[in-house]
Amino acid sequence: MTSRLFFVSLLVTAVAILSACSGQSTGQSESSGSGMIQGSGSTFVQPLMVKWASEYGILNPSVKIDYQSTGSGAGIKAIQNKTSAFGASDVAMSDQDMATALGGEILHIPVVLGAVVLTYNLPGVDKQLKLSPEAISDIFLGKIKKWSDPRLKVDNPEVDFPDTDIMPVYRADGSGTSDIFTDFLSKTVPEWKEKIGRTKNPQLPKGVGIGGKGNEGVMGQVKQNPNSIGYVELTFAKANKLPAALVKNKSGKFVEAGGDSVSKAAVGAVASMPDDLRFELTNADGEEAYPISGLVFVLVYKNQENAGRGKALVDFLWWATHEGTKYVADLHYAPLPAELVVKVENKLETISSGGKPLRK
Repeated sequence: MTSRLFFVSLLVTAVAILSACSGQSTGQSESSGSGMIQGSGSTFVQPLMVKWASEYGILNPSVKIDYQSTGSGAGIKAIQNKTSAFGASDVAMSDQDMATALGGEILHIPVVLGAVVLTYNLPGVDKQLKLSPEAISDIFLGKIKKWSDPRLKVDNPEVDFPDTDIMPVYRADGSGTSDIFTDFLSKTVPEWKEKIGRTKNPQLPKGVGIGGKGNEGVMGQVKQNPNSIGYVELTFAKANKLPAALVKNKSGKFVEAGGDSVSKAAVGAVASMPDDLRFELTNADGEEAYPISGLVFVLVYKNQENAGRGKALVDFLWWATHEGTKYVADLHYAPLPAELVVKVENKLETISSGGKPLRK
């Protein structure tokens, strides 16, 4: 009897080894939701995504989230071409972009709200600047060339500006941050709309400003160059201990960027957003709304080819938009409104593999 059991044990072991060597799956990973999940895109969300990946990995050691900060444009291309399990973008994909995706229908999953700010390096000035949309536009169009320009003094009478040249810094790569920034100016300044428009790749007039790749690159240029000003996600300005200007909103109020003022921008958007959740928050109504607010979408295929990795991705996104919100405020983002979380839940519950829903 003992020898027979020993023989059976050897046989089971041999089958398991042969199965592993042949590359056949036992199905365990398919049901448990495990493996490597590759994501890429938005630099806007990079600090939070890194934090989420770390914390989720502690809770779920079998899942590794590897996020590459490549820019929203690259994130869209990665999901289109199926070189990443998910893309992250601060701007929704166009109908044309979605139609050319290799893996079928793509869902837009909002995960967090944030602010694009005008950060500056102005030695000798310790007061927080106030900037109107017109002043911002004139700086980046090269019409306001010096900090001592009277047009800046109008909204900042108490600031003793230096008589130095302004160095605008812009994003040199395809960027959702640029899309949010240029969308705001296109909605508020007719000249900007005519000359530049809403775009992920703003083409400033020749000789105006210098470019930086990613939020990191713009922030680096501003930090290294006195008398410069650039647009970045709020977290990057905070991390580098540089100020962010108050910006004049739709109600005529100068508002500071922060979790509360970004949330106020989202309040009125939920009721009117489309079913596919592709929408923007710039120039929102409300006296306390920060006007250059945006949101980050995670882009995923509705049909997941690999059930195990697909389930792991869906579970990660569910966690990020629920338990993961406790990490949002410390990194200067804002959580999704409760009404939008419900819509996100409904979207995640439609993701499937082989016709079977992955969120159970």
